[in-house]
Amino acid sequence: MNLQELLKRKAEIREMLADETRDLNLDDLEKELREINEKIEAHERRSQLQQQATDIVNGNPENRTIDTFNNKIDENENQDTHEAEKRGLDLLENRAITVASGDLVLPKHTAKDIKGTFNQTSSLIDRVTHVPLEGGESYERPYEKGHGTGDYSSENAEYNTAESEFDYATISKTKITAYSEETEEVTKLPAANYSNVITGGINKALRRKITREILIGTGAAGKLVGIFSEAASAISADTDIEIAKIDASTLDNIIYAYGGDEDVEDAAVLILNKHDLKAFATLRTTDGKKVYEVKTSGNTGTIDGVPFIINSACASISSSATVAGVYAMAYGPLSNYELATFSPTEIKRSTDYKFKQGMIAHRGSVFIGGNVVAQNGFLRVKKAAAI
Repeated sequence: MNLQELLKRKAEIREMLADETRDLNLDDLEKELREINEKIEAHERRSQLQQQATDIVNGNPENRTIDTFNNKIDENENQDTHEAEKRGLDLLENRAITVASGDLVLPKHTAKDIKGTFNQTSSLIDRVTHVPLEGGESYERPYEKGHGTGDYSSENAEYNTAESEFDYATISKTKITAYSEETEEVTKLPAANYSNVITGGINKALRRKITREILIGTGAAGKLVGIFSEAASAISADTDIEIAKIDASTLDNIIYAYGGDEDVEDAAVLILNKHDLKAFATLRTTDGKKVYEVKTSGNTGTIDGVPFIINSACASISSSATVAGVYAMAYGPLSNYELATFSPTEIKRSTDYKFKQGMIAHRGSVFIGGNVVAQNGFLRVKKAAAI
């Protein structure tokens, strides 16, 4: 019985009750009337649900019959099945998918490349002078310490002596090495190429050590002679200056203290710690203006046009933890330091060592030496005691 028939039947019952026909069984009529009302209410509720579902699916109200609504439900079920099949296919093809529930076990995906870390090697190693001396044991670099001064001479008197003075810097062979191991699983199983990164890390480790030793090498047997070392005989300790803090006159004091009495040198580079570079950059006048214009480009840059290189081997003047008397900066042309390479860098890979454990060994080595090769080639800056 459809809705129209139900309504018609309800009207008939009302007419029959209105006529108060004695022969009519009222109990049966009331029962039938309640059933009709229940069917009408059920139909109205279903119509409301149908309308709500229509609004949700299509975003606007539509007139549909119960049959078309059921068909839409079937369509939704088919769509859900299709999406489930698509998610399964995505999993097989290692695609990223979105899952609503947080308690499902999801596959673990690993990138095929390896993200690098921050730079840990100062570019100082690339800026000094390189001298290839493969097969050598030591190297001596002569340099001019000074020259004499002419003077007046009377007739028939001897000429005044004005001899040039020379010295030499000795660069001896040292051996820098680096070693690391990896398991065969690291080489064979991961998608990312860890093995190449490990091999490259050996070369970086060698460079990192050398670039620090250019500054702090002690010059003892088997060690480079660093700019801050007492073994750097080309630098007179009398030319060292001390600075207690970085202020508005710091850069000028360094520039004008370097070099001879007749020139203000150019093309020099300031080597310093990153914390001191920050002190230069954040220094302000009383009205809040920057004292220095600092331009950075990774490991290098300029301070008021003066080139700088960051090297963590330098102590920090601006740090309260740095004690007085420690070298913190160096200023001068980087060509005044020579790095002699007595052999090419050699990196080897071996599976023989720890063969039973399935370990793969990587080792790298280079024979190298270095020293300051110009008279007072660098101005060295120490931290002064607090006043």
